[in-house]
Amino acid sequence: MPNSAYIHIPFCKSKCKYCSFVSFVRQDETYFDYLLQDIESNYQGEWLKTLYFGGGTPSLMDLNTVKKIVSKFNLANECEVTFEMNPDDAELNYLKGLKSLGVNRISMGSQTFNDDILKLIGRGHNSFDTISAVKTAKQAGFENISLDLIYGLPEVNIKNDLEIITNLDIQHISTYGLKIEEGSHFYIYPPENLPDEDMQADMYLEINEYLETNGYYRYEVSNFSRKGYESRHNLNYWNNEEYYGFGAAAHGYVNGVRYSNFETLADYSRNPAGFNIEHKVTWQENLEEEIFLGFRKEEGINVDKINEKFSIDFEGKYKSVLEKFTPGYIKKTPCCYKLTLEGVLLSNNILSEFI
Repeated sequence: MPNSAYIHIPFCKSKCKYCSFVSFVRQDETYFDYLLQDIESNYQGEWLKTLYFGGGTPSLMDLNTVKKIVSKFNLANECEVTFEMNPDDAELNYLKGLKSLGVNRISMGSQTFNDDILKLIGRGHNSFDTISAVKTAKQAGFENISLDLIYGLPEVNIKNDLEIITNLDIQHISTYGLKIEEGSHFYIYPPENLPDEDMQADMYLEINEYLETNGYYRYEVSNFSRKGYESRHNLNYWNNEEYYGFGAAAHGYVNGVRYSNFETLADYSRNPAGFNIEHKVTWQENLEEEIFLGFRKEEGINVDKINEKFSIDFEGKYKSVLEKFTPGYIKKTPCCYKLTLEGVLLSNNILSEFI
């Protein structure tokens, strides 16, 4: 039974040059009518522990639209309600309005504090906008703020970005290595002076060292937080739990079925209650997903839990793989197996051996 829901808002003021996600520059207000139909048709009334507005740029919505969407759900006490926004949308009254509607976590796409690179990658804000946005969010009463950081951009001093972020005294930092994906502007017109894979790996290690010496801990491969401020919504994914996905191109996992919605606005509007793709997850697929997702977490894979959930002997079934990579790349703890920091860098190779 899902107790998390993701809402996709596929509109942006402009398309970032590294972005390959489904998003559209022109906002179509009729989309929200179809989104509400999607929710009304597929949501079964469970009490949600997390609700996440992502995109795209959710902060392009007016507060009345946000209110209509939130009102469709039963939110449990202390439900984590996350709202993604661009720094240049962080206006005080808007943020206060979000707070009054139950939003209690803000996630901002800062990416870098190098203004020249922000222009290069097509962001609509500058470093001052991000700093100001964090201060405004705090003024509006938000005590759970996350910033995104992209490493692997050309000519970016990652230490400078990290110093600015930590000085802002926020609770959560998501870090992403730049990948040039098909469908993005950079796939056709790649920028010059991009760091290679080895340089990106060095940046990742630098990020880990800096943040962990400044009061943050890595609880997932790409995510750092102060204790108690982990993204509960994303942990739901990494714990291989079920969740709803509402909106064009959204993905969900309900009753053992992974599904994706129609991607184009035209297709979605014709059938907002239906799914584009549905796949019943097999026992083997579910086990492999449990392993792949579990190794993303700093906690790792809990042996007792995976044994109980799948009626297996994890250590026996994967004895040869565990022995091959322990202790250098996989570490055994009293309850779990987890990737070491060196193991994270080789995770694709390691995880392929569990298939």
